[in-house]
Amino acid sequence: MHYELKEKIIKSVDPGSPAERAGLKAGDAVTAVSGHELVDIFDYRFYITDPDPSVTAVRPDGSEFTVVLEKDEYEDAGIEFVNPMLAKDRHCANSCIFCFIDQMPPGMRDTLYFKDDDLRLSFLTGSYVTLTNCTMQELKRLAGYHISPVNVSIHTMNPELRVKMLGHKGAGDIAEKLKVLLDAGITVNGQIVLVPGWNDGAELKFTLDSLLALPENFNSVSVVPVGLTRYRDGLCPLRPFTEKEALETVRLIEDYRQMARIMRGNSFVYASDEFYVKAGLPLPGEEDYDGFPSLEDGVGMLRLLESEVDAALGDRATVKKLRRRLLFKKRRIGGTVATGEIAFSKLREVTEKVAAFARSCGKKPDFRVQAIRNDFFGSNVTVSGLITGGDLIKQLKETREMQGEGGRGRGKKRTGKQDRVFITVNMLKAGENVFLDDVTVADAEKELGVRIIPVGKTGADFIEALLFG
Repeated sequence: MHYELKEKIIKSVDPGSPAERAGLKAGDAVTAVSGHELVDIFDYRFYITDPDPSVTAVRPDGSEFTVVLEKDEYEDAGIEFVNPMLAKDRHCANSCIFCFIDQMPPGMRDTLYFKDDDLRLSFLTGSYVTLTNCTMQELKRLAGYHISPVNVSIHTMNPELRVKMLGHKGAGDIAEKLKVLLDAGITVNGQIVLVPGWNDGAELKFTLDSLLALPENFNSVSVVPVGLTRYRDGLCPLRPFTEKEALETVRLIEDYRQMARIMRGNSFVYASDEFYVKAGLPLPGEEDYDGFPSLEDGVGMLRLLESEVDAALGDRATVKKLRRRLLFKKRRIGGTVATGEIAFSKLREVTEKVAAFARSCGKKPDFRVQAIRNDFFGSNVTVSGLITGGDLIKQLKETREMQGEGGRGRGKKRTGKQDRVFITVNMLKAGENVFLDDVTVADAEKELGVRIIPVGKTGADFIEALLFG
């Protein structure tokens, strides 16, 4: 079967669905709907919503046929495809000076080296794309479906600088491509990876001025510092932000936030948590994040966690349920909360709030929060999502040995802290208990002799894990 057909093969057909009644089967490859050739899943989703659409498909033996699906408008056809995109994966054609994948060490699993910059995936999964790997014709086709939102990696609105930073001769048309999306009424969220000496300072001002002038469906822009690993041999020489530069950047962004509140009624531009921590500044209040539009970009995650924990522990009905459950809890409450260096201080504060609640219920919690230094990628990488199983095991073992030699636990059987380790779920591969270095949770549990508990993203998850995990 031709490779383009392979991308459109049906994986399964729901029993009793319009597709099954029409005779479609697993293994058939759908090529067109109502006479419209399918380029990808967006064409399929758009045309299959019609009442009684015709579907053209090819059997495994190569025979082509067309059937009509008897269905109501927007009724699900009952088809699941082998490839959810109905198209081949699109590799990134950029050579960005700050590309994190170029800074990965050799020998890791193949999927970690795949460079994605596919606009279609941005619509489907919320990933950020530069728009350089999308032609104007395709951009207009996808914009015509009015799917929102789309997340765009801006980095700079200076065309010449953007070409240099992205290493792509077509990267300078960002203003024209944003116009296509915005004119179609699509909501756009932007991202700026800030690199000292490149797109900060005056260049950042120019970019923010340009973005503030766009229509209001350009919804937000997050500003994150460049991530630099120790594997940069032969790459463009870059450096991390100093504390002074981080402070200057936050102050500049705060000026634009005040301006945006007057112009737009919201803060519009949001600095990542890393900038505030690096600058030694407190995080903005929950209301300053306007519903957290850039949460998955590391913007406001710590503030949201604290706000959710505060809300739960301040809610009378929730507190009543927690107290009732704690009455019947026999096992000691405690453990080690392992996190990245950026989140350490805030997570220690939030953990103490949970511990204080447990004490108010007559319990004696015993928690320790430990920042895991990133030896694998290097000291400049401080987020919890890039902590490896190897670093976690090694440093928790070192801490245990130090406590055994001269800490307060010397000569005593330790309980509470050492029997459980809490980690954030973003340390693991999505849907699997595997760290970046392919160490499994089971491997780490065996090495440490403890139970490891991955904690979900919400404040409720955090409370549940620490009190009852």
